[in-house]
Amino acid sequence: MTATAETTPQQTTSQQTGLRQQVLVLYLASSALDARVVGWSEYDGTGATHPTTGDSDEPPYATGLDALKDGWRLFQAAQLLPPYPGHEYDVSFLKHEFFFEKLV
Repeated sequence: MTATAETTPQQTTSQQTGLRQQVLVLYLASSALDARVVGWSEYDGTGATHPTTGDSDEPPYATGLDALKDGWRLFQAAQLLPPYPGHEYDVSFLKHEFFFEKLV
């Protein structure tokens, strides 16, 4: 006798539902979602578009809050870490990174 596993609705895969993920990464001027966008990246899991660096001079949204209002779901925000003493004014990576997704 062999065991069979039953599939529950929660175990449905994207192949069965047809859903694909689009990811929007916004770099904001501060840690507040209503801060202006200073950098961005877009990724399209549907394959419908192929965005690359430098596609546009204008960000897709003015703020992170605008992305939320348009239906993007926030799923990760950068951890806020204080600078090491004496390095408060060092230039490095963009610290205020927010990841959004849409399932289409």
